Amino acid sequence: MQKNRVDIISLGCSKNLVDSERLLKRFADCGMEVHHNDSNVCGKIVIINTCGFIGDAKEESINTILEYAEAKKTNRIKELYVMGCLSERYRDELKTEIPEIDKIYGKFDWENLIPDLLKKHPGTANYDRIITTPKHHAYIKISEGCNRFCAFCAIPLITGRHKSRPVEEILDEVRELVKKGVKEFNVIAQDLSSYGLDLEKRMMLPELIDRMAKIEGVQWIRLHYAYPAQFPYEILDVIASNDNVCKYLDIALQHINDNVLNKMLRHVTKEDTIKLINTIRAKVPGIHIRTTLMVGFPGEDEQAFKELKEFVKECKFERMGAFAYCEEDDTFAAKNYSDSISEDVKNQRLDEIMAIQEEISLHVNEDKVGKTIKVIIDREDSDYYIGRTEFDSPEVDPEVLIAKNKQLTVGDFYQVKINEALPFELLGEVL
Repeated sequence: MQKNRVDIISLGCSKNLVDSERLLKRFADCGMEVHHNDSNVCGKIVIINTCGFIGDAKEESINTILEYAEAKKTNRIKELYVMGCLSERYRDELKTEIPEIDKIYGKFDWENLIPDLLKKHPGTANYDRIITTPKHHAYIKISEGCNRFCAFCAIPLITGRHKSRPVEEILDEVRELVKKGVKEFNVIAQDLSSYGLDLEKRMMLPELIDRMAKIEGVQWIRLHYAYPAQFPYEILDVIASNDNVCKYLDIALQHINDNVLNKMLRHVTKEDTIKLINTIRAKVPGIHIRTTLMVGFPGEDEQAFKELKEFVKECKFERMGAFAYCEEDDTFAAKNYSDSISEDVKNQRLDEIMAIQEEISLHVNEDKVGKTIKVIIDREDSDYYIGRTEFDSPEVDPEVLIAKNKQLTVGDFYQVKINEALPFELLGEVL
């Protein structure tokens, strides 16, 4: 057991990952040897950054805590701490059920870990962190929390009200990351559309991204998790006019049936949604829209699900994910609706809609065959270099497999001719 070592295990979304990276930096600045998601945990201190969003994620977090609680019992580790969304929401329950945890922190008070454990106050800038992603790309979290209170979602109950980071602080962070070699910036928030409303009572996302695009060294900016209601349409002009803002937008639509949308408390209609999609594609030709849909929400009858399937077929989203409704404690849906759709029906609907999307994804990729596209190289394996286009976000979108007919450098951009298409992969060669 290494006494000066701390292991941080990060679960859940990229927003959690940013918090873990900030914590890693603070421990390192205090002289600790830091490790992130290491397969061989052998330090004195283990910190688990938990996810508490949906059932599967909560189960993974609990199982991970139990694993290291057992490790503590057998003296493989000495101290166990928990932070993040699950512990923010279920602090008392975790304390009672898993007494091996030395102390529980939430989503925001984790900054007390350093003074509590090491009796030090590192002089680290608030945004400074150790990047755990490939060194050429990083996530930029521009806000925390959410004011939308969708019926199915527990995020506002965990993270609280929407709070934007100051523009200048974000831009300073980007400049520092550029100095460290970061070229690609994935901008993340629970609700990009609301950025700035709490600062200056106006939507400031277009201004932020336009200024970020002007920073020398920023080669790709990609936007994640816009909200369809009160969408900041000016951001489309920013995407269209800046070559380094990727023609990509992640916007979770959840459903298209008006009754379901109303029950979800989405504050948007089918007509609004279709108008938004058409405007996005008209203003930014060639844009790839990523969306997320939900099946099995209370009130989704067969007709509503049929309408959702037709919507997917007609809109032909370049990127789409879906999940089955899972009732979350204390949400509006849990308090007011009966989760009456069986798990079998939910899973059947999920399979159906993803099968439709797989066919669409194949057609989208086939349209790229014969074209030459700019690709960034993420890594290499024994057979291929593996990269992504501007239309592909790390971990969630298709990759480009590039034949090893010449030496390439991870983190660099290349012009790649696409020779073959699969539903979720492209194959090509560097010219």
